[in-house]
Amino acid sequence: MTLATQTAGAPVAPVSSGDAPVLSVRDLDVSVMTPAGLRPLVHGMSFDLRRGETLCIAGESGSGKSVTSMAIMGLLPKPAVRVTGGQILFGGKDLAAQGEGAMRRIRGNRIAMIFQEPMTALNPVMQIGTQLAEALRAHTGMGGAEARARALEALKLVRISQPERRLRQYPHELSGGMRQRVVIAMALAMRPDVLIADEPTTALDVTVQREVLDLLRDLQRDTGTAVILITHDMGVVAEMANRVLVMQSGRVVEQGSVDEIFQAPREPYTRELLAAVPRMGDGSGPVATPGGPLVRFEDVSVRFDIRSGLLQRVTERVHAVEHVSFDIHAGETLSLVGESGCGKSTLARALVGLVPHEGTIRLNGQPIRDMRRQDRLRLHREVQMVFQDPMAALDPRMTVGELIVEPLVIHGIGSTPERRARAEDLMQRVGLTPEHLSRHPHEFSGGQRQRICIARALALNPKLIIADESVSALDVSVQARVLDLLATLKREFGIAYLFISHDMAVVENISDRVAVMYLGQIVEMGTRAQVFGNPQHAYTRRLMAAVPVPDPGFQRPPMPRMASEVPSPVHPVGQGPTRVALRDVGGGHLVAA
Repeated sequence: MTLATQTAGAPVAPVSSGDAPVLSVRDLDVSVMTPAGLRPLVHGMSFDLRRGETLCIAGESGSGKSVTSMAIMGLLPKPAVRVTGGQILFGGKDLAAQGEGAMRRIRGNRIAMIFQEPMTALNPVMQIGTQLAEALRAHTGMGGAEARARALEALKLVRISQPERRLRQYPHELSGGMRQRVVIAMALAMRPDVLIADEPTTALDVTVQREVLDLLRDLQRDTGTAVILITHDMGVVAEMANRVLVMQSGRVVEQGSVDEIFQAPREPYTRELLAAVPRMGDGSGPVATPGGPLVRFEDVSVRFDIRSGLLQRVTERVHAVEHVSFDIHAGETLSLVGESGCGKSTLARALVGLVPHEGTIRLNGQPIRDMRRQDRLRLHREVQMVFQDPMAALDPRMTVGELIVEPLVIHGIGSTPERRARAEDLMQRVGLTPEHLSRHPHEFSGGQRQRICIARALALNPKLIIADESVSALDVSVQARVLDLLATLKREFGIAYLFISHDMAVVENISDRVAVMYLGQIVEMGTRAQVFGNPQHAYTRRLMAAVPVPDPGFQRPPMPRMASEVPSPVHPVGQGPTRVALRDVGGGHLVAA
């Protein structure tokens, strides 16, 4: 499938103000029932959305962005949360007054949604192909073969590797970024009148993010689909929006064209959001003086067998990580960047013993494979991990307070009052309040849940924190506070970070050193100044060229969209990828030969 070259950041086709709105929200109120009565979550929300327009809704997590989208889709968890006032007008009907049967005919067909957390949007016991085909058959009346063919086409459109194989897989077999691409494919396949995209590129690396944003533009150009884009990435807002709506505490504080919001914001809150945006070229902070090697990877590989045939023999292997060697020094931040599925998270899981590995991983000089039970307890205390998917990382049956003090209980640290005090302090450090400790994970937004995961990881004062997309779900102002917190903890306690991220602007601002991964191997590694100031590998340059710029007037140079399929890490038994050899181009700056 050949895809044309397109200039990202090109102006979106103007929308005539005289066009009739395809969707109108009028004085919308959404409230939640509490023991003390109804508490407003969204109040007085009003906007129009016209055909072919992109409206971006920005604001901190918990401001009401996702609640508004769930109200439009008719997915509020009634009766606890419900529309208590106003109208949602679509196709001559008030969606707020429609029954579930009527909404089922509209939802997914005429109004589609890309959810923030792909794992919760996909059925864990159904194959990807079955889920895609089921949606197509339910709304279009397609036959099974036609629906499966359309499902395959949708997966190819979002450039997922081995799309035929993905149809037969289950959601847990895919990386977070791959799952998000599946959800995007499901929404795009229906060609809806309105597409609500709730943080659609949060889990995606910058190159795939850019291609997905281009796909959304293509959809608008070809079908006139109107898009509501909920995002905390102000670079994405600048590139995609016609109009921007800023929310705070359930209310609209400012609304205007993208140029008005970025060039002349009226409200202090809007100015704070824009000031918090990390930008490429701002990474000029001091570089930490590292200590000795805390963790050492020596020729580490992680491979997964694929069995097939009547006897279930191993016929292929997934080469997730292949011959990787590097050190993480005490007190430094090493960032690991690369496309989803390249092996970043797998490498981190090997370090904490969640997946088997070949080669040697040492903590303080001791191979983790040889550790006794007491040593493994020390490993789990000294190395903590913040996972990519916060909902999957938190036990839904436990309160937040129980979740945060659980590591202290397991390791026998502190009395009950001391643990409670520690939990309250951590909640305040990550921008939440002690009152939140009595709530359960489902009562928080995606960004708030990620902050809870960070607080839990900090409970044991670890020597190394593996942050796997730990700030990707956070809005820019909270992201800035969390990154400042991580930097403060590093200075105060000498904590080291293995920081896994697709956000190159964040990586530049937080890193001491950067390692670039491609198909399970390191292709470039060096200091922040070396990698960002003088990138040597073509893949590194491509990553940087794809970063969204928070300036609506910025005209990005054309970047060809890949015409061929993404290379696969799956190889027949006895074969594998060509081993990458790194050469030093000066000062420890390593690049694939």
